Amino acid sequence: MEFKLDRVIEVLSRTPAVLSSMLGGLSDAWVHGNYGDKTFSPFDVVGHLIHGERTDWMPRARIILEHGESRTFDAFDRYAMFEENEGKTIGDLLAAFESLRRANVDQLRALNLSAKQLELKGTHPRLGGVTMKELIAMWVVHDLNHIGQIAKAMAFQFGEHVGPWHEHTSILRK
Repeated sequence: MEFKLDRVIEVLSRTPAVLSSMLGGLSDAWVHGNYGDKTFSPFDVVGHLIHGERTDWMPRARIILEHGESRTFDAFDRYAMFEENEGKTIGDLLAAFESLRRANVDQLRALNLSAKQLELKGTHPRLGGVTMKELIAMWVVHDLNHIGQIAKAMAFQFGEHVGPWHEHTSILRK
């Protein structure tokens, strides 16, 4: 598929509604269950996505536009959500994510990035040089990856009950 910002925004703008539909109003057993040691629950994933909205995607896009490769992106703490979301509910997280994502999509749209700007490079602390287009494409793929991760965590909650169908469900494989 050809990379176009309109296609990016199609997915990015829908992710909050997808997560609200999947998780809104569910019991804690669904929201806090994971699929094994050192894996994220749906609650953890939404918290992780919130942290990314605050510190990753648009801040890094602005670094690329303002500094190019001369300023390395700030490191991203993949586990910051554990401390940040203590005492919150899934409803709190879904509302925060929706608000942050709406603002970030509006900011992305307002940048009106040209083809030349999409090829500008920034410096990732571990990966090295990355283009604006790669950063934005990863934002979409990151969302889709974590939607899949949420589905996997939820599937694992009933995995022991599917009997002989277990071998026919790839989502239940570790």
